[in-house]
Amino acid sequence: MKGRIRVACCAALFLLLFAGIACNQTKVKPDAQVAGDIQNKFNQDSGLQGKQLNVQAANGVVTLDGAVDNATERDAAGRLAASVEGVKTVVNNLQVQAPPPPDQTAAAAPPPPEEPKPAPRAKRTHRHVAEQPVAEVTPPAQPTPPPVVNNTPPPPPPPPAPKRVTIPSGTTLAVRLVDAVDSERSQAGQTFHATLDSPLAIEGDTAIPAGYDVEGHVVDVRSAGKFAGQSLLVLQLDRIAVGDKYYNIQTDQYKRQGNSRGKNTAEKVGAGAAIGAIIGGLAGGGKGAAIGAAAGGGLGGGVQAATRGQQIKLASETVLNFTLQNPVTVIPSTQGPNAGRPKLENN
Repeated sequence: MKGRIRVACCAALFLLLFAGIACNQTKVKPDAQVAGDIQNKFNQDSGLQGKQLNVQAANGVVTLDGAVDNATERDAAGRLAASVEGVKTVVNNLQVQAPPPPDQTAAAAPPPPEEPKPAPRAKRTHRHVAEQPVAEVTPPAQPTPPPVVNNTPPPPPPPPAPKRVTIPSGTTLAVRLVDAVDSERSQAGQTFHATLDSPLAIEGDTAIPAGYDVEGHVVDVRSAGKFAGQSLLVLQLDRIAVGDKYYNIQTDQYKRQGNSRGKNTAEKVGAGAAIGAIIGGLAGGGKGAAIGAAAGGGLGGGVQAATRGQQIKLASETVLNFTLQNPVTVIPSTQGPNAGRPKLENN
């Protein structure tokens, strides 16, 4: 009787494990919602706003059609589409539209209007008319109007054009992660957010203060397997948001690789099988031992999956360093993102 109770307990344990796995199944987003989320991403991007971009989604495969101004906007659209939840593959058919050539032929100036010819004078007939004396009439004196005084102040001069500076390539960007990134849950193309940890300066003058938002994406990710393999995580920055302006940037890639798995996994699985054999012996030997050995093998694999190590985990507030690969031109800002916000006073 006790052996049957132990077997029933093992079966209940397996049912609980399978129920936990079934709960982890995620719902699939509808295609229309995926396409709408991508359009919203495009509308929030300053380089893609106002462009006629067609988005079609079918079972996780997204196709982009339309025209953009340059290759940077085309790549940015592909990355934004890939960052939306539910997207598996992005087919980027966006075309780079060349600017129209300048018109070399100036419009011909219209000919000047012809001056009207004077009408011919009629011939006069000479008649002898007695001249009458004309009395001179003196017009009345008109009062002199007072001088007009203009009290309207002159309009203020237009504000000077904003000064632009160029941050050279090779400049180091230190960013602090807002979103946690790890090799087990992140996906290639996924967007992550961070903040500028130190200001960007040119010859001692601050161009962008610290604290502004930075956006990047996961270039490549690999998770260490249950029994072997190495984890890999590759990140890259895409743009900096300064107020209502977005500056696209191109940086080098942050790459981190975990250690490989091997003998340690096999030892854990073997230990699980041994524990299962002991459970089987307690269940009454014979058929119970076989059941216990199978349960122990599953228990060993379950422990391995639950304690799956060698993963790369970058927690929030982690500081990473990147390097600019191309120069970027910005309008300098002397105030950080928290300027103008009320401060809490300590009583």
